[in-house]
Amino acid sequence: MPSIETVANKYRSLRFNGIANSLDELVSMAEANEMSHLAFAEMLADHELASRDKNRIALNLKRASFPVIKRLEEFDYKWQTTITKKQINVLLDFGFIDNRENVVFIGPPGVGKTHLASGIGIKAIEAGYKVLFTTAISLIESLELAELKGELQKRINSILKFDLLILDELGYLPINKRGMYNIFQLINAMYEYRSLMITTNKDFTKWGEFFFENNVAVPIVDRIIHHSHIFMLGGESYRLKDKLGS
Repeated sequence: MPSIETVANKYRSLRFNGIANSLDELVSMAEANEMSHLAFAEMLADHELASRDKNRIALNLKRASFPVIKRLEEFDYKWQTTITKKQINVLLDFGFIDNRENVVFIGPPGVGKTHLASGIGIKAIEAGYKVLFTTAISLIESLELAELKGELQKRINSILKFDLLILDELGYLPINKRGMYNIFQLINAMYEYRSLMITTNKDFTKWGEFFFENNVAVPIVDRIIHHSHIFMLGGESYRLKDKLGS
């Protein structure tokens, strides 16, 4: 009679780690419920699939580089009344990712733009998509460093491996000329190929203020809004609300 550990090691050699790690519990469950051989086989398969899905989600959440995990379930629509739960839920079939469309949240600081973008990004990962989160400044610095190393296209290609790029806080700080052209190269590469989600405190008509040159801002805006879902958020700051409530 083989031991649980012996059989578990055989599953590990086949890379069925989910089954291997829970084999004792799964066998006990099958015995307690007097499962048929076929039902037990199905339970093993279901457990392995669930385990792999859980591991995939954990890995892709780590790769996404969210600074804080903010879920949609925690979003306060009673406080932020300029956007509805229904409007956000429409995005959760992820047709915008499948169709290579963009999403833009525009509004003043503290009104929930980053929370919504992060929450949608997390849901996308759970649905099987690959997501990357970055602030605009971090992205610009990353692209500039890659350019200095002669690896700009390599860096852009690495970003294009993600289904959705979340670009947070665009417009909060001015962008130098080199940064402008690098980010244009990225957005041009993503156009109709990958989806972009942006949070910004500037209306499109004011993008020239942080790009400095309208001849760069206009083609960037043009590519972003061509296939996009745009949401204007208003109201008071969440952070101010929390401060006043404390």
